[in-house]
Amino acid sequence: MAFLDWASVPVQLVLVLTAFGLTSLVGLERRLRRKSAGLRTHALVGTGSAVFTLVSAYGFAELPGGAGAPADSSRVAAQIITGIGFLGAGVIFTNRDVVHGLTTAASIWLSAAIGMACGAGLVPLAAAATGLHFLSALVLTPLSRRLPGMVAPQGLRLRYEDGHGVLREVLSVVDELQLTASVVSSRRTGEPGSPEVELLLRVEGKTDLRTAAVQLSRIQGVLGVAQETLEEEPGD
Repeated sequence: MAFLDWASVPVQLVLVLTAFGLTSLVGLERRLRRKSAGLRTHALVGTGSAVFTLVSAYGFAELPGGAGAPADSSRVAAQIITGIGFLGAGVIFTNRDVVHGLTTAASIWLSAAIGMACGAGLVPLAAAATGLHFLSALVLTPLSRRLPGMVAPQGLRLRYEDGHGVLREVLSVVDELQLTASVVSSRRTGEPGSPEVELLLRVEGKTDLRTAAVQLSRIQGVLGVAQETLEEEPGD
C-alpha cells in the first residue's frame, strides 16, 4: 500500500495543473475549428494521463514483495496508449470513402502524450509538444495547400428560407449528386417576419461544385448559392 508523501504533493499538483493548461490550449484550437472533440475532451485526456502517470510513479512504491521490491512504474502509463486508441477511434468516421476526424484523433493522442510528459515531470518536453501542435495547425496546414497538385477543400455557402423544409431538400439533392456534405457553420439571418439561414457546407465528391451550385439554386426557398474555399484540410 502506498503512503502519502506530503512533501511531493505540491509538485504533483503543479504537474497536473500544467497538463490541464497545456492540453486545454490544444483543445481550444480544436474547439475554434468546431471539431467533435474540443476543449473539455482534450483537457480531461491530458489531465487524466498526467494523473495515471503520477499514480504509476508514486502509487506503487510499496509492493507485496516487501521493502525494496522492484516497481515497474511503466505498466500503468503504458496502458494509457491503449485506452486513448479507443477514444480516438470514436471521433473518426468514414462517409463514401471520405475519412473525417483523423487530425482530431491525433490531437487527442498528443494530449495524452503531453499529460504523460507532465506527469513524469518533463514539463519542457510537454510545452514543446504543445508548441509543435500549434505549428502544425497554423503553419503546416496552409503550407500543405500551397504544395504542387494540392487542392484546397471547397465549400458551398447557401442562404435559404427557414422553416419550409429547404434544408432537407438541399441534403437530398446533395445525396443525389453523390456528394458528401458536412456543416462547417450555420447562422440565422433575415428580418423577424422572414427568417433566413446562412449555411456553409464542406462538400466532397465526384460532382463538379459549379454543377452542384446550379442544382441547389433551383430548389424552392434557396435564396443564393456561392462557392467558397475553406481553410481546413481533409481529415480534420
